Amino acid sequence: MIWVAVDTATFFMPACFAGRKSHRYFKWLCIASNLLQMNLILVCCVFCHMKRIVSIPFLFLVLMNARAQDTTASYFYVKTTGQLPFLEYGLGDDRLGGAKMTFLDTNVVLKVIDSVGTDYKVQLSRYHTGYIAKANVKPDTAQHNKPYYLTASWRVYGNATHDIVAVGMEERLPYRSIQQINPSRLVVDIFGVTSNTNWITQLKSVKEIRNAWYEQVEDDVLRVFIELKHQQHWGHYIAYDSSGKRLMIRIKRQPEKLCMKNLVIAVDAGHGGSNTGASGVISKGFEKMYTLQFAEALQKYLGRKGAHVYMTRTLDVDLSMTDRTLALRQQDPNLLISLHLNSAGNPAAKGTSTYYRYIGFRPLTQTILDRMLELGLDNYGNIGNFNFALSGPTEYPNCLVEIAFLSNEEDERRIMDPKFHRAVAKKIYKGIKDWLKASRK
Repeated sequence: MIWVAVDTATFFMPACFAGRKSHRYFKWLCIASNLLQMNLILVCCVFCHMKRIVSIPFLFLVLMNARAQDTTASYFYVKTTGQLPFLEYGLGDDRLGGAKMTFLDTNVVLKVIDSVGTDYKVQLSRYHTGYIAKANVKPDTAQHNKPYYLTASWRVYGNATHDIVAVGMEERLPYRSIQQINPSRLVVDIFGVTSNTNWITQLKSVKEIRNAWYEQVEDDVLRVFIELKHQQHWGHYIAYDSSGKRLMIRIKRQPEKLCMKNLVIAVDAGHGGSNTGASGVISKGFEKMYTLQFAEALQKYLGRKGAHVYMTRTLDVDLSMTDRTLALRQQDPNLLISLHLNSAGNPAAKGTSTYYRYIGFRPLTQTILDRMLELGLDNYGNIGNFNFALSGPTEYPNCLVEIAFLSNEEDERRIMDPKFHRAVAKKIYKGIKDWLKASRK
């Protein structure tokens, strides 16, 4: 029996050679393999004293067939482009889109292995895949012939506003980040790379990073660990530097003084313009109108307490989620409060709720919900892993507040009352104060 394992195919070919001829046929098989530039992994011959033999043409036919299968190109490379490109875990979808894995920098190299509708399936590493919208990539004409990529030395240091872990890289490869608590850490997986990092320089200019190290968790996945000094995550941002040879992981520091006068608080009034949101069952008023009223009340209250407030919108205008996110990135607030009103097909559904996506940002949503419940509203819950667009940025803690239900008459009567707007503002302020107090521990 001859067993030939060639690339992705394994062939079992019966071959009964008589006497000394067996060596000659084995030699011809090897020559044929070399001529076809195939990867002959193992040839095992078991000789039997029979007079029938496998013909040489048959062996060539099998090898030629394997070679023909092996030369089929099944992938190509692209680079990320556009504003806020992101990876998704799979093809699942709902009204908020598919489950996001991570946002990516521009010009990150991705290996496309399949096309599904408006998305590409990409090979991140040997055992990891993801999906990206075709609109968020462009063809990559560069040659990627390296069998593997390596990391280089690291530098851990601080500048005026952030602590930074700079990871030396050979290529702009994909990554994802994960917040961890107890202990407070940021974990970053870099895909398609193997460590050649034998030197991590850590400078005393850092103020938030306690330790930085890595583990090669898979042959082609490097995991970066960044241990933080404070329990509260204040945000992070990941991108390549202008050379594309260093992955820059920026860690936002906890403010030196945890008081309102030292904070920039962003307030987002949900919807706007042609995006009207839900409508009331009594007033028929649109969500976009009420969220702006609540946002203005919150802006005034926080301002009186000394906070610097940035409003994503102050008028009834169209403002996309991308525009809001990019504007917030420029403002770089300490935290974001996004205000919305809930709605459901069941008119009995009522109450208040808060939402977060990343576990490190949950504490803010918990203290605000606790204070909102003091208004006598039903508890609709504290919801995590929420795929709302403004819960996606990692640069600052954020909290989506669904104040009450426009689709419930009891809740709507509250929503229509200006006194309730001011009461909500006061409770959100107190929730932020409680969160700041807990962050000092």
